[in-house]
Amino acid sequence: MLPFARVSIIGLGLIGSSIARAVRANMPTVALTGHDANAEVRARVTELGLCDDVTDTPGAAVIDADLVILCVPVGAVGDVAASLVQDIPADAIVSDVGSSKAGVVSALGEHFPDRQIVPAHPVAGTEYSGPDAGFATLFKGRWCILTPPGDADPAAVMRVSAFWERLGSRIEIMDAKHHDLVLAITSHLPHLIAYTIVGTASDLEVVTESEVIKYSAGGFRDFTRIAASDPTMWRDVFLANKEAVLEMLQRFSEDLTVLQRAIRWGDGDALFDLFTRTRAVRRSIIEQGQDDERPDFGRTHE
Repeated sequence: MLPFARVSIIGLGLIGSSIARAVRANMPTVALTGHDANAEVRARVTELGLCDDVTDTPGAAVIDADLVILCVPVGAVGDVAASLVQDIPADAIVSDVGSSKAGVVSALGEHFPDRQIVPAHPVAGTEYSGPDAGFATLFKGRWCILTPPGDADPAAVMRVSAFWERLGSRIEIMDAKHHDLVLAITSHLPHLIAYTIVGTASDLEVVTESEVIKYSAGGFRDFTRIAASDPTMWRDVFLANKEAVLEMLQRFSEDLTVLQRAIRWGDGDALFDLFTRTRAVRRSIIEQGQDDERPDFGRTHE
């Protein structure tokens, strides 16, 4: 039995369009309705045939839904939720895909006090955006973290879990604040560092007469990939999860000072110990199936 018969997706960018594609591939009988604030996106989704119906207003998209997924930047969740209050069915489950959760849980609870809320974070994505960037296997083998509030109905949580499992995800259930702390170090801080390094390189570009870009090595190229992520989404993430991000940034700054001291004083043993420990982390990620062992991050060389 399918966990849901009628799914509404609000926001049809990379994640929203990937959900639509994955539902088509894995639950083809599910009725899909979608909406996006951008008329050009709505037209493109219609052209691609990703949903059974693409509506001009968010309210029209949720009228018959039994699962509503908000695939919008976390800073827009409150306003989008407010626009759905009059139309969303009383028995619909409301979820989302944001990468910071405490604020989302609060906003959804405020606007939908009488409905089941099961926020979700599929830990998957690329640096690309828009409906053409999505693909059906984006969530396969990736974690989807659910952060239901304490009073959530276990049956609702099980249904949302089953939905994401059908899309290929592995499920973890976590407190929203703990989620935000964990993701601050595994996702948000790396993005902040990437944006900073690429920004510094951009400032140096004139000084070095374009040599920064011309001679960029693999490490810098990977930073630019991360730094190419959607600016609106990441602006909202940093503002929504600022306490956890600032805590992790302070810890990182302290560790960076220790590393700086080791380099200054020629402490090779300290550097070797750190690099050995971090290499083991990379191997653990591969062993857990969150990446593969292809050389040079899977780049092809012809």
